[in-house]
Amino acid sequence: MPRAVHVLAFGIFAMVTSEFVVAGLMPQMAAGLGVTVPQVGYLITVFALSMAFGGPPLTVALLRLPPKTALMTLFPLFLAGNVLAATASDYPAMVVARVITGVASQAFFGVAISLGSQLTRPERRGRAVAVLLNGLMLGTLLGLPLATLTGERYGWRAAFWAISALTVAAALCTAAGVRRADRPEGSGTLRSELTAFRAPRLWLTLLTSTMVIGATFSAFSYLNPILTEVTGFSPGAVPLLLLAYGAATVVGNTVVGRLADRHTLPVLLGGLTLNAVFLAGFALLAGVETGAVLCMLGVGLVGVTMNPALVTRVQRAGNARPLVNTVHTSFITLGVVLGSALGGLGLDRFGPRAPLWLGAALAVAGLLTLVPDLLRRGRNPGTAGSGAPSAKSEQAAPVPLHAGQTT
Repeated sequence: MPRAVHVLAFGIFAMVTSEFVVAGLMPQMAAGLGVTVPQVGYLITVFALSMAFGGPPLTVALLRLPPKTALMTLFPLFLAGNVLAATASDYPAMVVARVITGVASQAFFGVAISLGSQLTRPERRGRAVAVLLNGLMLGTLLGLPLATLTGERYGWRAAFWAISALTVAAALCTAAGVRRADRPEGSGTLRSELTAFRAPRLWLTLLTSTMVIGATFSAFSYLNPILTEVTGFSPGAVPLLLLAYGAATVVGNTVVGRLADRHTLPVLLGGLTLNAVFLAGFALLAGVETGAVLCMLGVGLVGVTMNPALVTRVQRAGNARPLVNTVHTSFITLGVVLGSALGGLGLDRFGPRAPLWLGAALAVAGLLTLVPDLLRRGRNPGTAGSGAPSAKSEQAAPVPLHAGQTT
C-alpha cells in the first residue's frame, strides 16, 4: 500500500476528531457559550448538514486543481474553522465555525478517497479505501476520547486548539508524503463530472449507503441511554463499552477492506443481513447484559464497517473522481442525520428500545436496494454487482498513477 494512502488517512483522522469532539464536551461548551445542552447538540447537526450540502459545491470549485493542491487548499480552511471554534465568544460564532469545518472536511474526504483510489491498482481499491477509512474509525476510537479528555482537563477550548495542532501536523505530513500529481483529478470540467450522475444505478447505490449508515446510527446515537436505562450499566461503564464498540469497527473495517474488491455485493448482502439481526437481537436482549453487549459489538463489526464495500460499489457504478466520492459521503452523512433523527423520535415516543427496531427496519430497507443488482448478477454471473470490476466501471475510473509519482 503506498505510503501516501496512510498519510491521507491521518488527515481524515484529524477531520473526524473535529466532527465528534462536540459530543464529548456538551456540558462544558454549554456553560462556556451561555446556551443549553440541546443547543450545543444542534452543533453536531449543523456540522453534518454542512458536510452533506456544502461539500459537493466546494469540491466542484476545486475540480481544476491537482489533488494535492486541492488538499493543501482545504487544510487552511479547516484550520481556520477550528481556530474560530477555539476563540468563539458566542454561539453564532461557533455555528459559523462548525459550518466551515463541516464543508471543508466533506470536500477533503471526497478528494482524499479519490486520490487514494488513484494510487492503487483497480483490484486493490477496496483495501485502499479501508486504510483511508481507518482514519475515520480511529477518530472514533482514539480521537474522540483524547479530545474529550483534553477538554475536561484544560477546558473545551483546549480541545479545539489540540485539533488545530493535529490539523497542522496532518498538513505537513501531506506536504511531505504526497507529491504533486502531474494532472488535475479527472478532466477538470463540471460537465464531465456530472455525466456519471445520469446513471440510475449510481443513485440506487448511493441510497444503499444512506440506509446502511442510517441503520447503524439510529442505534449508535443512543447507545448511552440504552445501555444505562435498559441494560442497567452504570454511566462509568459506558465509555469502556464504547471503546470496545470502536475496536470492533476497526476490526470490521479491516476485514471488509480485504473482501470488498472481489466480493462487493456478497459483503453488503451479508453485512446488512447481520446488521438487521444484531439490531433486532439488541432490541430483544437489551435487558440482558451479555446479550446486549454481544449484539452491540456485532453492530460495530457490520455497521459503518461496510464503507469500503459501499465506496467500491459506488465507484464502479459511477467513477473514482472527487465529485462522485464527495456526493457519496454526503449521502453517508444524510444517513447519519436520518438515523439519529428517526432514532430520537422513536426514543421520545416509544422508549429506548425504539431506535434499535428502527435501525433494523432501515437495514431491511437497505437490503431491498440491493435487489436490482442481485437480479442483474443472477442473469449475468460475474458482471455488474458481482464484486469483480466490469469493463465499463474500469473505463469510467481514472487510470491509477504509479506509486513512484506520488509518494
